[in-house]
Amino acid sequence: MTGRPRVLSGMRPTGRLHLGNFLGALDNWVRLQADFDCFYFVADWHAFTTEIPGKGEIAANTLEMAADWLGAGLDPERSVLFMQSLVPEHAELHLLFSMITPVSWLERVPTYKEMVEQLGIQSPSYGLLGYPLLQAADILIYRPRYVPVGVDQAPHIELTREVARRFNHLFGPVLLEPEIKLTAIPKVPGTDGRKMSKSYGNAIYLADPPEVTVPKIKTMVTDPARKRRSDPGNPDICPVFDLHRIFTPDAPRAAVDRGCRTAGIGCLDCKGVLIEHMQPPLEAIRERRERMAARPDHLREVLYEGSARARRVASDTLGAVKAAVGVA
Repeated sequence: MTGRPRVLSGMRPTGRLHLGNFLGALDNWVRLQADFDCFYFVADWHAFTTEIPGKGEIAANTLEMAADWLGAGLDPERSVLFMQSLVPEHAELHLLFSMITPVSWLERVPTYKEMVEQLGIQSPSYGLLGYPLLQAADILIYRPRYVPVGVDQAPHIELTREVARRFNHLFGPVLLEPEIKLTAIPKVPGTDGRKMSKSYGNAIYLADPPEVTVPKIKTMVTDPARKRRSDPGNPDICPVFDLHRIFTPDAPRAAVDRGCRTAGIGCLDCKGVLIEHMQPPLEAIRERRERMAARPDHLREVLYEGSARARRVASDTLGAVKAAVGVA
């Protein structure tokens, strides 16, 4: 992996990943392995940002997510897969950053106010206010060239760049300002037409077998204006057709488009074509995932070995930071 530009990204361990997680981030991570030095981490400290997880919940969720990662195609031989909590240098760099970062920088991060309002939090913790700063430490300690994120996370990466600039201005050029590598996230609807989300109960999981996935697709909402089989439909507003755009090749997708608009096919026919093209790639992921999930000791070994590799890199950066700051 030496000599290639480094990328870094992470996910909070919330358990099994669904199709939206895969298409929004994980599939891109897999592709990046071909050309980049990839560091991907389980952001288990970030799991405490908005709530206190139950005992053992993070450990169980971490293994579920690791099984999804390997099932989707992340390769420990080509990527460093690790756990944030096993690299304490993250926390130490975060502490140093908290001494030089104005509170106003954190308060202006859009997601802070959004999360406080959405969750109805009366007295936000520093962990919630400061999680973008911990995120900055997560990133900067590996000196990556790029951070692949969706546009909603761009303000966090800009804060990371500001923190790096401030540190370098105060103590000398030690940290690399990473560049944002925007990820094109396709529109991934859930079975009820809303954005796919575990909290909505509308998700298709990578672990779902065909006997679960197929009924979920067959009961998906479609064009709400198409009341009868003989009514023409509009694929532009149909959640099922959003999935066709992702999974169905051009020719059959065009045929479904024509059939829907002319009432030549019904919604069940449309869903049948989607299942035909969607099921094989998902089944391949599920089968690999199932093999990985059956080997929890192997998953732990992958994450522990990756964490040791990550810590060597983090330790080098923290050493340079401490030398610049003038502390032991």
